[in-house]
Amino acid sequence: MKKVAFHTLGCKLNFSETSTIARLFEEQGYQKVDFKLLSDIYVINTCSVTANADKECKQIVKSALSISPDAYIIVVGCYAQLKPEEIANIEGVDLVLGASEKFKLLNYLNDLTKKSKAEVYSCEIEEANFFVDAYSFGDRTRVFLKVQDGCDYNCSFCTIPLARGNSRSDSIANVIVNANKIAKEDVKEIVLTGVNLGDFKGESRGKNQESREDFQETEDNPNSKILNPESSFFDLVKELDKVEGIERFRISSIEPNLLKDETIEFVSKSKRFVPHFHIPLQSGSNKILKAMRRRYLRELYSERVVTIKSLMPHCCIGVDVIVGFPGETDEDFLETYNFLNELNISYLHVFTYSERDNTDAKLLKNVVPVAVRKKRNKMLRILSAKKLRSFYEEHLGETRTVLFEADHKEGFMHGFTDNYIKVKTPYTPELINQLKEVTLDALDADGCMTVTVLKKELVR
Repeated sequence: MKKVAFHTLGCKLNFSETSTIARLFEEQGYQKVDFKLLSDIYVINTCSVTANADKECKQIVKSALSISPDAYIIVVGCYAQLKPEEIANIEGVDLVLGASEKFKLLNYLNDLTKKSKAEVYSCEIEEANFFVDAYSFGDRTRVFLKVQDGCDYNCSFCTIPLARGNSRSDSIANVIVNANKIAKEDVKEIVLTGVNLGDFKGESRGKNQESREDFQETEDNPNSKILNPESSFFDLVKELDKVEGIERFRISSIEPNLLKDETIEFVSKSKRFVPHFHIPLQSGSNKILKAMRRRYLRELYSERVVTIKSLMPHCCIGVDVIVGFPGETDEDFLETYNFLNELNISYLHVFTYSERDNTDAKLLKNVVPVAVRKKRNKMLRILSAKKLRSFYEEHLGETRTVLFEADHKEGFMHGFTDNYIKVKTPYTPELINQLKEVTLDALDADGCMTVTVLKKELVR
């Protein structure tokens, strides 16, 4: 039995796709092993968000070959689509597959002999116009379920449209099929993922058509709304809320202009969709937002936060922000800092702007020095830590529901509340993948919440 190992860089969407590719290997008789172990094949799923993608890829390839010098090295993902020849020149790489080829990986494995020069199969990004469903499984307590891919927004700093193509979606029918499959595996939480999740349009393409036919309207199965090709993200949320067997649905990153009041109101009343939103801001300066070609201004973002907190005061709100965008003055950055400081949000994901080839932002003048970018990043990370601690402290003494994970670190295990507070308790194997009510007792030195697990069973 041939062995295959996988390494994933980047987002939840990449994790869902890596897991799906791994299942394709296992269906063909391959044994999946940890990336740190001896293997015949190593598959690296790359990301293009950071500027050091090439450096990361080289290090990972070198690490794999140090374990198994004769292993066959395959690189897929966003970086592989954007710069296939650059990857092909990395010593030890044998096969490079672009956006539309990665799910056909097994078709390219006719010979596992090491190559003197990597083979490259990468289409024009316009040809990546079909949707392939995916979900992670077996690696984590929760499952990442891909429902959308690609993006039509073309923000001035972003390479994702070049790496993944235009926006396209699964059908609601097929999402429901996958959710039901996942539910049968005793998974408690599904995280909905996509490149631009709120742009979900319920389309049906390619192989999903067969699943769609299972949902044709009959007297016993009147799913006419599910079959509507113009279905929205809100329609998807409403249908998923009916799925039995999944205790939690979590919405991953969603654009503020696409997070509608109707979705927020529905989540506030739902028993399955949890009170947690991650909403990219990128800048608190309208001048910079316009330069980034974002499709909203700070006023709309503030309105979304106020709406969420008015309906769900306990809701966790995460924010993406980029520092050091070209033209960002000290005044612009302080405008962002003060905006975030006053905003009722819970934590920040801070990114330092980096120049990317083939983006309009790279051509802009008034480049911010790297040292200044790093300083601004540090300031916002400190602010994030303060915001998160404040959010946690608001909930001290409360009783909330936690889904416990399988980790075992220094005698403790961890989990997350419905509103995304990270908790720890002494390791107890019986708690793994279980939803339990806990009291939030205290914050430890690392900012993690210690809890008391209540003995009573949850009843829906």
